[in-house]
Amino acid sequence: MLKGFKDFISRGNVMDLAIGVIIGAAFGKVVDALVNSVLMPAISTLVGSPSFDDFLVVGEIKFGVLLTALVNFLIVAAAVYFAIVLPLNKMAERRAAKEGITAEEVMDPQVELLTQIRDELKANPRI
Repeated sequence: MLKGFKDFISRGNVMDLAIGVIIGAAFGKVVDALVNSVLMPAISTLVGSPSFDDFLVVGEIKFGVLLTALVNFLIVAAAVYFAIVLPLNKMAERRAAKEGITAEEVMDPQVELLTQIRDELKANPRI
């Protein structure tokens, strides 16, 4: 029983997932710091308030809280995209160009198969 548990824990994908969760939690603090210390103060200087919580209140319904959550989500998504995803994609493109790998060589095999099927259907419409 313990051997099976040891095999399960030491599998590569379980360890990768654990490392990803740990790195994600640590990186979440970096993104929070970027949003809360840089982007939100910049927005509050433009708008006057870093929160829209009191923006639209109808009785007990606070639409401003939803608006604040949506704006925060968009800011975090933009920060992650422009500060992490875009630079990593550029680095991967440079590395691929340096190694002489073209986009066609990197194509997913399933996409390549579907492309071939599509081309065959276009060439032979009676199939």
